[in-house]
Amino acid sequence: MIIDRIDRALDMTSAIVAGIDGGQYADASLCAGWTVRDELNHLVGGMRIFTARLTGTDPGGEHHDDWLGDEPANAFHLAAEADRAAWRRPDALEGVIELGFGAVPAPAAAAIHHTEVLVHGIDLALVTGQEKLVDDQECERLLGEMRAMDFSMFRNPGMFGPETAVADDAPGHRRLLAFLGRAV
Repeated sequence: MIIDRIDRALDMTSAIVAGIDGGQYADASLCAGWTVRDELNHLVGGMRIFTARLTGTDPGGEHHDDWLGDEPANAFHLAAEADRAAWRRPDALEGVIELGFGAVPAPAAAAIHHTEVLVHGIDLALVTGQEKLVDDQECERLLGEMRAMDFSMFRNPGMFGPETAVADDAPGHRRLLAFLGRAV
């Protein structure tokens, strides 16, 4: 079930965020033009907005406002717990969820959210030296699902870049990032 997969991605990413050294927030992210802090802030903002959409509340800001304050790891922890609870609501997969690019059926929004949490978690793991914490089984599963669909519609608007080169025997998370256009 997609909700269990979101939980798993949150667990993985939570462990990674907890291991980020304070001096690493200014380091470059795998997302062009972003730092580790920028990427974490994007992730926290996304979780806060999804939580608000699912619970009918005000998120308290726009996606790229400063959601981290002086305690980035705590901000992530609080957002992740609220996000987890929102997705566990009995009606979470009913209806549609309004996203920045339009209304999306709730199950599709959940899949998008799962991808966001998992992929940004992998990004953060790689740039902060915590690759061992990545859930390769979930990465392989998501990569297989993405390869089975027409993914070009996600590359056209610039959401993801063209696939980059990576060794065939690279771990699943590196192949997933390469498929999504990350240089790994």
